[in-house]
Amino acid sequence: MGYKNLAACVADLERHKMLKRIECELDPHLEIAAVQRRVCRAGGPALLFTRVKGCHFPMLGNLFGTLERTRFIFRDALRDIELLTSLKLNPLLLWRHPGRLRHLPAALRHLFPRTVGSGPVVARETLIERLPQLKSWPDDAGAFVTLPQVYSEDPERPGWRFSNLGMYRVQLSGGKYQVNHEVGLHYQLHRGIGLHHAAARRQGLPLKVNIIVGGPPALAVAAVMPLPDGMPELAFAGLLGGRSLTLVRPEGSLPIPAEADFCICGTIIDDKLLPEGPFGDHLGYYSLSHYFPVLRVDRVFHRPGAIWPFTVVGRPPQEDTVFGAFIHELTGTLIPSVLPGVAGVHAVDAAGVHPLLLALGSERYLPYQKREEPRELLTQANAILGQGQLSLAKYLLIAAQEDNPRLDLKDIAAFFRHLLERVDWRRDLHFQTRTTIDTLDYSGSGLNQGSKVVIAAVGDKRRDLLKEWPSAWCLAAGFSEPRLVLPGIAVIEGPGCREESRSQARAAMDRLVRTLAENPQVEGLPLLVVVDDSEFAARTLSNFLWVTFTRSDPALDIYGVGGRTVDKHWGCRGPLLLDARHKIQHAPFLVEDLESRERIERLAVKGGPLQGLF
Repeated sequence: MGYKNLAACVADLERHKMLKRIECELDPHLEIAAVQRRVCRAGGPALLFTRVKGCHFPMLGNLFGTLERTRFIFRDALRDIELLTSLKLNPLLLWRHPGRLRHLPAALRHLFPRTVGSGPVVARETLIERLPQLKSWPDDAGAFVTLPQVYSEDPERPGWRFSNLGMYRVQLSGGKYQVNHEVGLHYQLHRGIGLHHAAARRQGLPLKVNIIVGGPPALAVAAVMPLPDGMPELAFAGLLGGRSLTLVRPEGSLPIPAEADFCICGTIIDDKLLPEGPFGDHLGYYSLSHYFPVLRVDRVFHRPGAIWPFTVVGRPPQEDTVFGAFIHELTGTLIPSVLPGVAGVHAVDAAGVHPLLLALGSERYLPYQKREEPRELLTQANAILGQGQLSLAKYLLIAAQEDNPRLDLKDIAAFFRHLLERVDWRRDLHFQTRTTIDTLDYSGSGLNQGSKVVIAAVGDKRRDLLKEWPSAWCLAAGFSEPRLVLPGIAVIEGPGCREESRSQARAAMDRLVRTLAENPQVEGLPLLVVVDDSEFAARTLSNFLWVTFTRSDPALDIYGVGGRTVDKHWGCRGPLLLDARHKIQHAPFLVEDLESRERIERLAVKGGPLQGLF
């Protein structure tokens, strides 16, 4: 049986020595986040901050900080989820192994929430300014809720069966919001709440929204799950949590999970938008200030002994990395049933998740012909880019599983090697220009505006990849320090362009392309990436992935030696060049506050209250 509430989870983790109480007073302004980042990076325990400066609510961090702890939290329900997944993939299991199904009726009952007359969450009320005011990075615009579960219902089909529970950023303070009366609600493309908001506007109705914080841990995971149509997140939370959710419904409010810790009940103010942000994001930069909807706060409930869970986002890996890995464990085997012909997909966390997606497809339908160029693979790539959150992928690299059945998508170096040994840049680049990209990605031409590229490679190996820089090659003036990152991939240090216009940055790249065209042709170095600091970019594979794919847009930043357009298809004889320098339109990097960093590091010395945590 899963946890009834967050306090039960905390107590269980403490019994199993998976949680550490932090008894010294720490400031939610920068200090607590700095501790969380270090402990998460060290693979440390969950953290219960019992003395939060300026606030009487304790804060819980790093709850999902390791995959092992996340599996432990949901250990009672994983068997049932695995069984249901197996039945979806192969319904004949119902007849072949009936003994395995003895737990299924109880698990299915957990899918249905129960409404009760009262619950702990509505026992007390407070104000927004009395909630923990977590600020993670120096230039954040104010305090944000970082693990919110935002609940809304379809005005045309009210009730939990057509509800949405999503994790959308909520700004509590700062900016132009009326203190205690308004909060910012940052929701983006392809989010379920957008459909509810649109339906409410069509009917001329206000859209009520509940922002839930805490409660059974399954609620937080359900809020970020890519669930199939027809399964509300509340139902999945019951399944994953190993018990049906209980709901209470205060007068004039939407339902609230009875065992939640906090709930901000409010109404989206029609046609009112205010600047939200900036805020440090999961790409490792600040998402800048933009106009988003405003929620009028009606009531703020909390349970006795409420605990405020939080996370910190920043350059991967962070706690949300574990979220992604756990979700992939739950859903990865379903990919072939959702996307026929696709054996697997892998959103690369080190590259910020959405910027880079690797996939294995298949060329199934013409087995009597030699695989010489992508065919069905391109159909599968289009299907991937039309699927929910996968549609935000900016670079989609897809290979045919038949060419190497042992190829592992998680072995990123091996996947790049396989693809670059086979790719033909004249044929295998497929662009989508002037399309939508992730709201937090500033590499494109504007907010939500950018491009995508599919790189699809099949067939026999075409080239051997070089492991050293060609000694005879020359670079254009201003470009230097070439370094190989992987076989066939080099980074080159380019002139800084942060203060230059896009046309000036493009002119420098054109000079480099012309110079490279004059060098002797080398087949084994198909990919070159221009960066601000080649030593940093080549130091680790994670650095290379982060720099390359968060700081480039396919249509704006891909160049190539011998490039030309044939029948509106652009390609090049190679090598292909990516401009991954930090440009004028890009967001600033995240950098810690020096004073806060020094304070928490003093607390971590021998004999200090944070000793041994990081």
